[in-house]
Amino acid sequence: MVSGRDAARGGDAHLTLIGIEEHYLTSRVRDAWDAIGLAATDPSAGVHSREIERRLLDLTGERIELMDETGLAIQVLSLTTPGLHDLGAESVDLARRANDAVAEAMVRWPDRLQALAALPVAMPEEAATELERCVRVLGFKGALLSGRVGDRPLDHPDFFPIFESAASLEVPILLHPRTPPAAVRSAYYSGFTPELDAAFALYGLGWHYDAGIQFLRLLLAGTFDRLPGLQLILGHWGEVVLFYAERLAVIDRVSGLEQPIAAYLRRNLYVTASGMFSPDYLAQAAAVVGPDRLLFSTDYPYQYRPGGDARRFLAECGLEDADKAGFAHGNWLRLTCGSSARPV
Repeated sequence: MVSGRDAARGGDAHLTLIGIEEHYLTSRVRDAWDAIGLAATDPSAGVHSREIERRLLDLTGERIELMDETGLAIQVLSLTTPGLHDLGAESVDLARRANDAVAEAMVRWPDRLQALAALPVAMPEEAATELERCVRVLGFKGALLSGRVGDRPLDHPDFFPIFESAASLEVPILLHPRTPPAAVRSAYYSGFTPELDAAFALYGLGWHYDAGIQFLRLLLAGTFDRLPGLQLILGHWGEVVLFYAERLAVIDRVSGLEQPIAAYLRRNLYVTASGMFSPDYLAQAAAVVGPDRLLFSTDYPYQYRPGGDARRFLAECGLEDADKAGFAHGNWLRLTCGSSARPV
């Protein structure tokens, strides 16, 4: 079944297309960022243009119309970066309210919307509890984390309960980029105009290195040895990591891990497009993690482009029919089958 009035338009129209990294924002979360002046320390909190913010705040109106236009049958919603990572105890209530708002949208559009939980990451035990509620009660498919919390990387022992909860629930965690620390931005991404410095440190490059490093830290810390069933997702074709898989393999000599790094990439990692519609990047990702670990996404609304862009890329991506169906929706459904995945 293909959902949506126009989702069946274009090449490979019979394939249901699920975007697993599609973002939203709530006015409460935006106001909480403003209340602590977050934009002054994390430029990503202040980069949303009027049109982008309007689309982020809209859960069921224009969002559904643009899904139809681009050929996407289902969006998996996730709170945009920097999420709730810089908020303290108040993030527990903010997470619950954000997740409830998304759940209400899912009730309105049950065949069009799914979700990843927003978590109060600075409160790890509460975050683990909220993830369980989202999966067991609200029917969410997993969670999104936006990198480090303060000066603590995600492999810090404080955050282990979150990953332990995800592994127990058999749901994935999407590791989303966030802004590198101020000291890193100053050392590596500054010296130009303020606008260029921000672009370089954020969506130009800095975001993606930061997300890839968070994943590698989790791997090197032995997270997958402790939780062999844990599944993580990296956007943007692996956040640079996959393009250095051969080089990373030399770390096997000193890692002390149970498996070679290449084994974890094929056992514990999924990768998604994030609107970077490149057949070359797709081929590289498939070679490293395998075609059964490729997921589709458009990174809405940031990478939205009119003209049926998503479905056109699916038609021209170069995969054989079975792998193309997996990329379009099958791999996601298999990954989330333990979290009440709805037949499509």
